[in-house]
Amino acid sequence: MNNGTLISLSGITKYYNTGKIKVRALRGIFLDIKRGEFVGIIGPSGSGKSTLMNIIGCLDSPTSGTYVLDDQPVAEMGIHQLASVRNKKIGFIFQNFNLLSYATSYENVELPLIFSGIPGPTRKERVRRNLSLVGLADRADHKPTELSGGEMQRVAIARAMANDPEVILADEPTGNLDSKSGRDIIAIFEDLNKTGKSVVMITHDMNIAARCHRLIHIRDGLIESDTKNHNRQSAYV
Repeated sequence: MNNGTLISLSGITKYYNTGKIKVRALRGIFLDIKRGEFVGIIGPSGSGKSTLMNIIGCLDSPTSGTYVLDDQPVAEMGIHQLASVRNKKIGFIFQNFNLLSYATSYENVELPLIFSGIPGPTRKERVRRNLSLVGLADRADHKPTELSGGEMQRVAIARAMANDPEVILADEPTGNLDSKSGRDIIAIFEDLNKTGKSVVMITHDMNIAARCHRLIHIRDGLIESDTKNHNRQSAYV
């Protein structure tokens, strides 16, 4: 791929066997996402959104089809290479934050850097920088139980950005937040996108979806529509 494409899915299917029943979560997805895009994925419950996100994030494998990430066929990657991709190339953000409850904000953000073998002084600088990026430099020593939902999601974003990934995958990142906190989180995504980060986000909130540059609507495991959002709003309004 020499046209700036970062993610390329061709004919992706995903079937699950549940007893005697075969569930067809994805039925043939063709999708290219370029570097620096801000993409929203929308669709009804059970449409295949999360399954698609898990495949893009190398957390699950397709039943058939081809996935090329940054010019590399994912099917040809070994276990260690996939682990490295998930740790360094992709930043994950989830609805339920997935923070370690016993660890401070600092320690949660530091964890992926430890897995990457980053030396202590460099880890410290990166953790402080990323907590400052999300406005939580003064909450480094607080545990998740001492933070609001919006603050926990900001810590999750700082952790996702720790290894400076190329793409951010966010699965309903504002689903557990009030409207104000949700707008604040999307504003952070917008700022990251302006620095060149690719953002792919699942959301059921059409007000949040309105802030994405491109909207992909999935229904019954297929892409129903894929449109540029020329009337996108700003998270700052």
